[in-house]
Amino acid sequence: MIILKSRTEIDEMRKAGQIVAAFHKAIAGMIRPGITTLEIEKFAVRFLKENGAKAHTIGYNGYPYATCASVNDVIAHGFPSDKPLQEGDIVTIDIVAEADGWIGDSAWCYAVGQVSDEARRLMQVTKECLDIGIQHAVVGNRIGDVMHVVQTHAEQHGFSVVRDLLGHGVGREMHEEPNYPHVGKPGKGPRLKEGMVLTIEPMINAGQYHMKMDADGWTARTVDGSLSAQYEHTLAITADGPIVLTAQ
Repeated sequence: MIILKSRTEIDEMRKAGQIVAAFHKAIAGMIRPGITTLEIEKFAVRFLKENGAKAHTIGYNGYPYATCASVNDVIAHGFPSDKPLQEGDIVTIDIVAEADGWIGDSAWCYAVGQVSDEARRLMQVTKECLDIGIQHAVVGNRIGDVMHVVQTHAEQHGFSVVRDLLGHGVGREMHEEPNYPHVGKPGKGPRLKEGMVLTIEPMINAGQYHMKMDADGWTARTVDGSLSAQYEHTLAITADGPIVLTAQ
């Protein structure tokens, strides 16, 4: 069942969203060659606590961290580690904050120092996929309409869209209905209604869209070792257009 939120509830969700946005703004200046994703993880735990929130992911289905740190060929759900980031890496940091019982969820991809032209182009196109998806997330459109334009934009630039990891509704739980891949056909899927709150979070690969899982049961990476990037916002569907609750 899709849970529609009132404007008051959407306003209440802004706190968690803005804490997540502030976190990403803070770590943008931290990410450089030599820092570890475990250091970013420790900063996240402190940051959430200091801002009146908690990490929703710690203990979620057994996940042990406040952040997911996905480096290079890791698509999503990578564990923070003590391995220093290297010049030329790209890393996606995903965080889910809970504040006053509401969830804010956002992931951002960062360049570590100077990256290759391919990595820069992948990051740019992935961010464009997010922005295009948000533009089409309006009352009356269907999920398939939104994801079709996301998929088309990625594929027009020679990239592929991960199928096996999904966007989702957001509210008092991190994963609510509906759930959907970031590929689609026009006219298909649930129709967007005022009061829906959901994520758009395209995971775009430089190579094939297929993924494989590490032995830890969480880390998803590209089967061909190609780079993967992701950008994610939580947004509310309103009569006046989409409101991005995790906007920086």
